[in-house]
Amino acid sequence: MSTLYRVLLPALTSAAVSGALVLGCPARKESPSAWAQGSAAPNASAAAPLPAPAPGPADTSGLMQPGALTEEERNTIAVFRTVAPSTVFVTQKRVVVDYFAGTSEEIASGSGSGFIWDDQGHIVTNYHVIQGAQALEVTLQDQQSFEARVVGAEPRKDIAVLKIEAPRAALKPVRVPRSGQLVEVGQKAIAIGNPFGLDHTLTKGTISALGRKVQGVGGVTIRDMIQTDAAINPGNSGGPLLDSAGQLIGMNTMIFSRSGSSAGIGFAVPVSTIARVVPQIIRTGRAEQVGMGIEIDPAQRLERRAGVQGVIVLGVSAGSPAEKAGLQGVRQTRRGIQLGDVIVGVDDKPVASYDDLYNGLDGHKPGDRVNIKLRRGNQVVASSLELIALP
Repeated sequence: MSTLYRVLLPALTSAAVSGALVLGCPARKESPSAWAQGSAAPNASAAAPLPAPAPGPADTSGLMQPGALTEEERNTIAVFRTVAPSTVFVTQKRVVVDYFAGTSEEIASGSGSGFIWDDQGHIVTNYHVIQGAQALEVTLQDQQSFEARVVGAEPRKDIAVLKIEAPRAALKPVRVPRSGQLVEVGQKAIAIGNPFGLDHTLTKGTISALGRKVQGVGGVTIRDMIQTDAAINPGNSGGPLLDSAGQLIGMNTMIFSRSGSSAGIGFAVPVSTIARVVPQIIRTGRAEQVGMGIEIDPAQRLERRAGVQGVIVLGVSAGSPAEKAGLQGVRQTRRGIQLGDVIVGVDDKPVASYDDLYNGLDGHKPGDRVNIKLRRGNQVVASSLELIALP
């Protein structure tokens, strides 16, 4: 072995070891002329790869410890623990009579969810949950059950209010956000209810869209509905939809599904509507509605017969804002019925049906003034009048 070879071999071996340990560093290139100065090439053992290090324990520094919870999980758990006592189970009861045996029995005929509104025992749920019920029962989280009576309802908003005689200590009202607090698309949404009769079930998702229009059980479109992908199943109806602070943002009402199962598209009545309508029902037994002092047909039978788009004014009440504004109703002539005014607009919103007129006036208070557009014969005229509370 030449002297040059003996000098270069330790240097090469050291370089190879250094390159293997510094990951990502490119190996240093040796000049070919350096080998040419020697009398022989390096032996095979010098070029052999180093043995791989023995495997050590897996790195678990990035994993959570058993029993640990993420911030998202802790928030969801806190919301459920806070609001579950405010969520109730609403059951319809009906009496089944066996005339041959001479006996009668009260059985459950339908169920849904609801939530505690105040410490007076008022319960809010969907109108379709209690529609046609002979008797109602409300079950609290601690499994206490109470007979419930209907205080009132607004079918056009699918809202109903019940009353139970329960101890105040057992009543934990849901938290309602301050007026004007915004709901945003993309924020977290938590639904609590009793789907399929399963007690206090939680589902979670996001607010998918706002301002949706959905046909309700009251015969008109419910507008400004909240769309969510939190699963809403049969039995969830009437339960609360909540934000990350555990505040009410809506009442779970219906799903969009062609198969009857949850399809990721659920709708909730917004808290703004609930906060406006529920106190009215508690106070008077019904939702307040404003009008102009005119007679109309919500079924719009004459409009269909005449092929008219809009709402026909059938009559005008004496002394009403409509009479003061000069509105004209239908008249009976020798040639038959002669149309008077047809309402075709409220403020800046077109009116093609009773649904449009109802929603155009919805949200207004007695004393508010609105601008209406009327088709009178071949002309369109405008008028401004004051709204009054309907009896």
